[in-house]
Amino acid sequence: MLDPKQIETWIAHGMNCDHLQVEGDGQHFQAIIVSVEFEGLSRVRRQQRVNAVLKDHFDSGILHALSMQTLTPVEWQAQRG
Repeated sequence: MLDPKQIETWIAHGMNCDHLQVEGDGQHFQAIIVSVEFEGLSRVRRQQRVNAVLKDHFDSGILHALSMQTLTPVEWQAQRG
């Protein structure tokens, strides 16, 4: 069973994150990813950026499903109030 911390490690090694949190049940995972790299990108482009980092893990079948919230640092701060 895949540990959410492993997914965090993969993402953190592939991109610069200001905040990163992954939770899940071993098969389905939810991520909050905050990165300056998302500035100026659409929601789709942001998810494509994360999917590119995880491509090998999706292709191998180790990782099956990841829903994600992708935010810039400014959006993250605004959301947190």
